[in-house]
Amino acid sequence: MTKYVYAFKEGNADMRNILGGKGANLAEMTNLGLPIPQGFTVTTEACTDYYNNGKEVSKEIQDQIFKALTELESIQGKKFGDNSDPLLVSVRSGARASMPGMMDTILNLGLNDEAVEGFAAKTENPRFAYDSYRRFIQMYSDVVMEVPKSFFEKIIDELKEEKGIHFDTELTVEDLKELVRRFKEVYKENMNGEEFPQDPKEQLMGAVKAVFRSWDNPRAIVYRRMNDIPGDWGTAVNVQAMVFGNMGETSGTGVAFTRNPSTGEKGIYGEYLINAQGEDVVAGVRTPQPISKLAEDMPECYEEFMRIADSLEKHYRDMQDMEFTIQEGKLYFLQTRNGKRTAHAAIQIACDLVDEGMITKEEAILRIEAKSLDQLLHPTFNVQALKEGEVIGSALPASPGAASGKVVFTAQEAKELGIGGKGERVILVRLETTPEDIEGMVAAQGILTVRGGMTSHAAVVARGMGTCCVSGCGEIKINEEKKEFTLGGYTFHEGDYISLDGTTGKIYKGDIKTEEASVSGNFGRIMGWADEFRKLQVRTNADNPRDTKQAVELGAEGIGLCRTEHMFFEEDRIPKIRKMILSETVEAREEALNQLIPFQKGDFKAMYKELKGLPMTVRYLDPPLHEFLPTVEEDIKALASEMGVTVEHLKEKCDELHEFNPMMGHRGCRLAVTYPEIAKMQTRALMEAAIEVKEEDGYDIVPEIMIPLVGEKKELKFVKDIVVETAEKVKAEKGSDMEYHIGTMIEIPRAALTADAIAEEAEFFSFGTNDLTQMTFGFSRDDAGKFLDSYYSNKIYESDPFAKLDQTGVGTLVKMAAEKGRTTRPNIKLGICGEHGGEPSSVEFCHKVGLTYVSCSPFRVPIARLAAAQAALNEKNNK
Repeated sequence: MTKYVYAFKEGNADMRNILGGKGANLAEMTNLGLPIPQGFTVTTEACTDYYNNGKEVSKEIQDQIFKALTELESIQGKKFGDNSDPLLVSVRSGARASMPGMMDTILNLGLNDEAVEGFAAKTENPRFAYDSYRRFIQMYSDVVMEVPKSFFEKIIDELKEEKGIHFDTELTVEDLKELVRRFKEVYKENMNGEEFPQDPKEQLMGAVKAVFRSWDNPRAIVYRRMNDIPGDWGTAVNVQAMVFGNMGETSGTGVAFTRNPSTGEKGIYGEYLINAQGEDVVAGVRTPQPISKLAEDMPECYEEFMRIADSLEKHYRDMQDMEFTIQEGKLYFLQTRNGKRTAHAAIQIACDLVDEGMITKEEAILRIEAKSLDQLLHPTFNVQALKEGEVIGSALPASPGAASGKVVFTAQEAKELGIGGKGERVILVRLETTPEDIEGMVAAQGILTVRGGMTSHAAVVARGMGTCCVSGCGEIKINEEKKEFTLGGYTFHEGDYISLDGTTGKIYKGDIKTEEASVSGNFGRIMGWADEFRKLQVRTNADNPRDTKQAVELGAEGIGLCRTEHMFFEEDRIPKIRKMILSETVEAREEALNQLIPFQKGDFKAMYKELKGLPMTVRYLDPPLHEFLPTVEEDIKALASEMGVTVEHLKEKCDELHEFNPMMGHRGCRLAVTYPEIAKMQTRALMEAAIEVKEEDGYDIVPEIMIPLVGEKKELKFVKDIVVETAEKVKAEKGSDMEYHIGTMIEIPRAALTADAIAEEAEFFSFGTNDLTQMTFGFSRDDAGKFLDSYYSNKIYESDPFAKLDQTGVGTLVKMAAEKGRTTRPNIKLGICGEHGGEPSSVEFCHKVGLTYVSCSPFRVPIARLAAAQAALNEKNNK
């Protein structure tokens, strides 16, 4: 018989895969003898069984749950469902990977109309009993029955207004009884006349099912996709005896970190609330006190807390994120986990732990999430612009960075206007954020909340994403219905610009200019360690000197993809390329192309000078020619006049070049087959530039010429012969013996299937995984976004194949082509130059199949360097 339920004392930290992260840590803390409210964990395998069983919890699993509940009753000396002294429990989710705020929690489960009276009598604290009951009704209704919690919050606000009070803690026993009555009415109205459930066992199984269901709620799916968490892992459920932070002035609840999660600074960093339950702190309903004040309020609890926090960090050898509750002066730990942190903090903590002798350099490298390095490269405010900016308020600096944008008030508006939508810069302004806001938070440049502390939902999620966030600005008066807020004497409406500094917590009026960030110090130290361990080389995708310089500063070892077409779109060049395209004869085309040689050659020279001897792979003209043609009437007339033809003739010519499916049309090497003069021009420009820079600066340059979109060996040979003929001619003219290499992009499935033949002509392969993905899946990368959301929600795909390499399909083609290429040419150089080259799991795949290098955009170079090191270390550790 499969064991689906484990008491905390039966588990340990190594059982993370079946107990989930929270359950494994609760088991480990129990084994360490720490003050943990006891309970049991329903495994991730039970979650999988639930989905395999038509979203029903089997009798076998239910029987094991109730058996574990009986054992918990004997430990606690209380009965579940007893009306005079009931055992109450919390029900929390806990996947094996930390997903803060993504799953749902229920507290005080086991209360009903009779039990609350017995509970009040037993505790001699009616206010506490009814406060616990109204919280339970609200949580159960929201999480289990999906009655929006805003319905209940509205009732609380109305009652506080009626009573003329500001805080929940000011509500009397009678007020709380009234809330219970109104809450049950809301439940009944929204459940077709059904009363709130009174059977505690029914409540418990409803809660367990709700946690399992929450594994597949929309925000969990989005979070998993963002963090590469497989959908088949499932979540565990933790059922734990309740301890209460809302029993009065000697009770409280808090969240704390053993180091600062924003900066990495050593020392306890956290917040707590007196007379509150855990959700109050992370939901940001009341603004909490710093943990240091606990030393004044409850010195004995503070000393015990500090001692346990230190022991937990030493035990796990990492910064811990802890939740605790104090019940009438007694401290309990509810959970610990390796804390989420900013990239800046991750680097600081990793280096400090190495210096403190807690971990090795290898462990430090593996501790840092590679893609989080993106956060270090986010903008800061321009110093001069900041001096002129008007500060209109300040609050908690919840997540570092700088952001400016248009004010929006809902996650949906942010999603529509922001990143992934219309591409505008937006700032999401909310009373408080909730897990449902995740997609809007992803789309926003910055987040500003009225409520909430440094450990609120907005703060934790924003830090994890590297998004600027300022939280807990109580000075703001917000009217979400009118879509406006007032601050600092100004009223801001939807669409007005504000700016946030997530490092200082300052809020500015208007649109303040930002600048790119720079990195140094411990970042360089981590990168140095990464370079010691990695085997993959890391290059960049760049086609101008500015990006080249930036990438080299960030550690790029050359250029893996120089897209030459980008060089033709500048104002002084586009007319010449258009003239070439629309010319009727070879001679006319050559004349136009000859005018482009100085421009192309100048660009190549500038880039070679920035590279200072590092290699550069130059991709010849790739896009379909119609992309260069004029579409504005004014431009068409100007070009017709220059070429001495009628506007009508020019329009006819443009129409002829239009293609129904241009991405699979007349592009790449097909252009050079039709118009060999294009390849001749580009070869001359490149070879002359390389030879001249070598003569002028002494760099040892070996040009790498890449012919794109090849699908047939003879096709490559045709273009290669043109390139070789021109290159040799230039060498003879210049009296040079410069070496050069000619290779191809593998971006058509047929090229991968026939890679052994293609390698007879190609000296190197570079996998263009953007196009290879497009052609393997058979959908356009420009249009896929219109339907991929449906594929995610229906669990057909878990991630965007254009963002994360499809290792099953596209990856098989890459692996096959690499193996076939090596059989023909054992020392063939193999690289990848799609955007996958900067995505950590794709980099690991490239390491496994033995590629020579990955190439990515300049700001992803540090990510690729770290991911390559992690891939090498993981391979070594798994041997």
